[in-house]
Amino acid sequence: MAPPLLTALGDRATGLRLERMSASPRWDGQGFRNLHPIAPGLRDPQAQRPRLRDMIFPGARQRPPAPLPGLDPLPAWRQPPGSGLRATWLGHSTVLIETGGLRVLTDPVWGQRASPLPFIGPRRFQPVPVSVAALPRLDAVLISHDHYDHLDWPTVKALLRHQPGVPFVTSLGVGAHLQRWGVPPALIHELDWWERWQHPLADLAITAAPAQHFSGRSLGDRNATLWSSLVLETPRHRVFFSGDTGLTDEYRAIRAHFGRFDLVLLEVGAFHPSWGHVHLGPDNALQALDLLGGGALLPVHWGTFSLALHDWDQPVETLLKHASTRQAPLLLPRLGQALEPAHGPLLQPWWRSAGG
Repeated sequence: MAPPLLTALGDRATGLRLERMSASPRWDGQGFRNLHPIAPGLRDPQAQRPRLRDMIFPGARQRPPAPLPGLDPLPAWRQPPGSGLRATWLGHSTVLIETGGLRVLTDPVWGQRASPLPFIGPRRFQPVPVSVAALPRLDAVLISHDHYDHLDWPTVKALLRHQPGVPFVTSLGVGAHLQRWGVPPALIHELDWWERWQHPLADLAITAAPAQHFSGRSLGDRNATLWSSLVLETPRHRVFFSGDTGLTDEYRAIRAHFGRFDLVLLEVGAFHPSWGHVHLGPDNALQALDLLGGGALLPVHWGTFSLALHDWDQPVETLLKHASTRQAPLLLPRLGQALEPAHGPLLQPWWRSAGG
């Protein structure tokens, strides 16, 4: 049996999987790349990149002084959403989306650290408010890319135990990791941008769309797999999930292709001037929302791990500050709080009870 570290690293694509990846317009012969020009001002080349020590030993304001309060989502999940669309933020980029009687889970991470090692790396602020074993029956699991805070080996193993037969929909190449961890190939569906997967037993479609990011789980596999945003469609609703991305004008093409979204999940945390081209941050997330044509905004990628040098609550405080000038409803739920976008904005600053 391979050591846990080697297993957590995943695997590299070979054979037919690699042939399919090589046919992508985003493949340059060695790996994937961003083709769309980076807008001026997104990345500050003079900014000093965070040191490894700063990431391993975060400052006092990079973590809340106490675990963030959460709610048990199980009572809400026992009743169908009256509007037909409901979302439950479970931490970081993990969201349970319910639409048309179907349930889709985004970037599931239940692990204690965003790391291949159990004793080092960014540690969770608090546990997920519900266990993997307690999740309702899922119809699909979406994985945007292979970074540790989005693709977690122990979580995938737990989903295999408790959600047998659930399809995994992801970006090109990521299936090599999943297959090594025991996911049957028939349940792995890898997409290039603009490719669409249709659930064989339900009226549910998932499309991979552009993102401006990168990938890799070790020093030797930079950009060996693709990164994507993902669009979820049912007959009544359309949901956009950004994964990780910098601000890109390709969001205009996404809007033109799909039309208006009922719910938009955008990453807002882990921002730094030196990597502003591959992460949104709160201000650029609001610009991205405009490019997408609006919609109810549920911010993700905050409140769970310290992955940058800003204060842990800076992303959500900035969003709340700008909320009064926005026409689209801003949704700021507690962890585990099931909400329906049709019910309008949710702006209570519940996170301040954690102090700090």
